[in-house]
Amino acid sequence: MKHFYFVIFFFICSLGFSQQSASSSADIDGFKMYPNPVTQGKVYIETKENAPKKILVFDVLGTQVLETTILGRELNLSNLSKGVYILRVFEHNKVATRKLIVK
Repeated sequence: MKHFYFVIFFFICSLGFSQQSASSSADIDGFKMYPNPVTQGKVYIETKENAPKKILVFDVLGTQVLETTILGRELNLSNLSKGVYILRVFEHNKVATRKLIVK
């Protein structure tokens, strides 16, 4: 009976890891973010398509501190404290994750 539970557990875990397709987790084409470190409270995000982007910012503990959507290139970060953050950008079905430093 223990072997049966082990097999079921292994099957469920393998299904969970195989659900991510290469296209949904691929990096965004032509992704550029500057300046990093941010000193003036603004960061510019460029991509090949320059489509609307959903932006999530997390602190080093994993707490979401900002969620917004930008239509252009400019992201205002003036309300963030100095520190290190994780920036996650979603554009269509692609994602880019980068370290962001605010000085």
